[in-house]
Amino acid sequence: MLEKTTRMNYLYDFYQSLLTPKQRSYMSLYYLDDYSLGEIAEEYEVSRQAVYDNIKRTEAMLEEYEEKLSLFQKFQERQKLIKRLKEFALQKYADDRELWQTIEALEKLE
Repeated sequence: MLEKTTRMNYLYDFYQSLLTPKQRSYMSLYYLDDYSLGEIAEEYEVSRQAVYDNIKRTEAMLEEYEEKLSLFQKFQERQKLIKRLKEFALQKYADDRELWQTIEALEKLE
């Protein structure tokens, strides 16, 4: 469950601008603020089932966006490459300030 939550948080970060305000709100409350379905339902004066259905549909949409755009996958691959670059730089070019500044600039772009 934690792995799914982490994945959904990342997908939400990457694709939230493609969601409706209501979808953003439900996902934010559920995944970021750890509200229960019942608490969200109470807040919006809808049924728990309506909240559940909305969240499930939104999760499917986020997965579909990821399947088409791969922003999260590319982010993970860049993180791995930056880590490898840092390890290599540490072994071979530990004193190269310009290289380390470039690596830091790459990290800030993420």
